[in-house]
Amino acid sequence: MSQALTLARPYARAAFATARDEGAFAPWSDALAFSAHVAVDPRVAALLANPELGRDDAVALLAPVSHGETYSRFLAILAESHRLPLLPEISGMFDALRAEAEHVVKATVTSAAELSAGELDAIKVALRKRFNREVDVTTAVDASLIGGAVIDAGDVVIDGSLKGKLARLQTALAN
Repeated sequence: MSQALTLARPYARAAFATARDEGAFAPWSDALAFSAHVAVDPRVAALLANPELGRDDAVALLAPVSHGETYSRFLAILAESHRLPLLPEISGMFDALRAEAEHVVKATVTSAAELSAGELDAIKVALRKRFNREVDVTTAVDASLIGGAVIDAGDVVIDGSLKGKLARLQTALAN
């Protein structure tokens, strides 16, 4: 995994620089996400591993319908370098670079039950205040948390779940 990230980094940075120059973060992000999604399909991955698959065919297979010429050239470079399998890592790194450039923190809020709009808004406000940035929140439900929520925002994890509190209590009692 770390080798894939190392190999993907220069391509992600190049894609980011190109998207920044074109003022097209969203289209590039969408195109990379689409291509990455297609590339991880086992049937497509087998095709991409076939040495008889031509560069143009690989690009046609992975490029979204509404993509620009620059994106096609980017995919062609990946194909020539045999780096198309790195598209998921490239896409993830691109999105991280984009979030940093746009001063956005991506956070996942996992709660024991569905959050109301008011609860979610309160969490967004608190995260915006804590990170001093815009916050892009995705939600998930995990009933095993029993109650409360776990917020994962990059390097910061805030465990306010009942399950987490019980685990900390158990650890404290065991010592």
